[in-house]
Amino acid sequence: MSGEVGALVADYIVVGAGSAGCAVAARLSEDPSVRVLLLEAGARDRNLWLHIPLGYGKTMFHPTLSWNLETEPEPELEGRRIPWPRGRVLGGSSAINGLIYIRGQKEDYDHWRQLGCTGWSFEDVLPYFRRAEDQERGADALHGAGGPLGVSDLRDRGPLARAFIEAAVELGLPRNDDFNGPTQEGAGFYQVTARNGWRCSAATAYLKPARGRPNLRIETGAQATRLLFEGRRAVGVAFRQGGALREARAAREVILCGGAIASPQLLLLSGVGPAEELAALGIPVVQDLPQVGRNLQDHFQARMVYRCRRRGVTLNDRMASLRGRAGMALEFALFRRGMLTISAGTAGLFARVLPGSATPDVQYHFIPFSADGPGRSLHPFPGFTISVCQLRPESRGTITLASPDPSVPARIRANYLATETDRRCIVEGLKLTRRLAATRALAPFVEAEYLPGPEAQGEEALLAHARRTGTTIFHPCGTCRMGSDPASVVDTELRVRGIAGLRVADASIMPTVVSGNTNAACIMIGEKAADLIRAAAKARQALAA
Repeated sequence: MSGEVGALVADYIVVGAGSAGCAVAARLSEDPSVRVLLLEAGARDRNLWLHIPLGYGKTMFHPTLSWNLETEPEPELEGRRIPWPRGRVLGGSSAINGLIYIRGQKEDYDHWRQLGCTGWSFEDVLPYFRRAEDQERGADALHGAGGPLGVSDLRDRGPLARAFIEAAVELGLPRNDDFNGPTQEGAGFYQVTARNGWRCSAATAYLKPARGRPNLRIETGAQATRLLFEGRRAVGVAFRQGGALREARAAREVILCGGAIASPQLLLLSGVGPAEELAALGIPVVQDLPQVGRNLQDHFQARMVYRCRRRGVTLNDRMASLRGRAGMALEFALFRRGMLTISAGTAGLFARVLPGSATPDVQYHFIPFSADGPGRSLHPFPGFTISVCQLRPESRGTITLASPDPSVPARIRANYLATETDRRCIVEGLKLTRRLAATRALAPFVEAEYLPGPEAQGEEALLAHARRTGTTIFHPCGTCRMGSDPASVVDTELRVRGIAGLRVADASIMPTVVSGNTNAACIMIGEKAADLIRAAAKARQALAA
């Protein structure tokens, strides 16, 4: 890597070291003949809590490790602003998320293909899921072993999670030991992005083995402020680092991997987006792309909290005493087991609650602790949480600029519960939650419903509860939609329409949100993007020859 202060030079510049960006940068740098520069606005991943699975409770809303964004007032949620934490550290949100490894349904990717995204059917993307994966259970037709991303079974399951699974089976739902197997439907334990009890973020998986390569340069504390163009070709990135403005030049391509908020924001700041909106902010228009920042989708969750009858089985109990906390620390230190290894959902359930749904339309996260909301203090009583989210929302939101100043956060309008289908789905999901809690399997653990409480009877009361307390489940996507139609932001090779030398590879390119947690799909996108970029380079070399 060559360059001087304020002017770095590389063949490829990757903007954002999140789930996809780490994969893109590491895979491209496997070729020693190319120079790769990775720009990350956050810091290096040195905080110990980033590597302890339960550490997400301390890092998700951390003042420096998270961007701590929030939505505009949501019309259907009583005008509330919903907190949107996003990772601001090497590994991005994969370093602060709940660790759950879900790919989504086969039908999600086949639907992408039906929408015109040639090369993105499940059959097309499965090799990239397998290549990324180091599956603790071993390789088979659907799973890979030996890849960079550790995927393992939970090391602490607990009686509560087992009872939740038994409750689902009691209601006639199938048992499922692999949500990423042949079918997603049913109840079972989640697998997590962990290895030997430690979190395996995208930075741990991809960057840690690659850091010693002389052709990979990682710059942290480097916030991209705009793209540099020569005509309609992207040639570099301007960024702020340590209070100074710097530039980096790309001999081949710039790849945006900032995620569903940062990638469209950087495009807009750089003059790529809806021409009228950009002109109104005084931003010179480089390419009129009306769909930049549109098509925002997210999974909305509503939670029910229960007081637990049995003592000593919830995290609330363990955290309430010095002895309990010390025991957790010792168990992790000696055996890499115990409650410090749990994810944001130990048991899960994928079910159908709407008439006519051919595949699961809701996902449950069973959590052996309780609080008034994400990032809030645990309740002073033994409690557990059952969270339900709609997998395929109809509601669509937007990401727009609040200011041409890169330091000003973008405006997020999630537009939750904007359609009758979305409202109906979340209400039916909450009704199923109550049926689960009333089973013989969970009865020994349920002392009382705490939230919303037994007084919340009827569908209107449940919808009111969702409006009053519901939040994101942290899966924004879709704002740089991929497609073969002229209105899409990127084509099926992730190239930004009308701009040479520029791609987007992250959750923003998803035409529709996948049915489940999005981290695995983002890593797959990074893996596939690297192959697309390498194939394009080989094609150019062949033409030059």
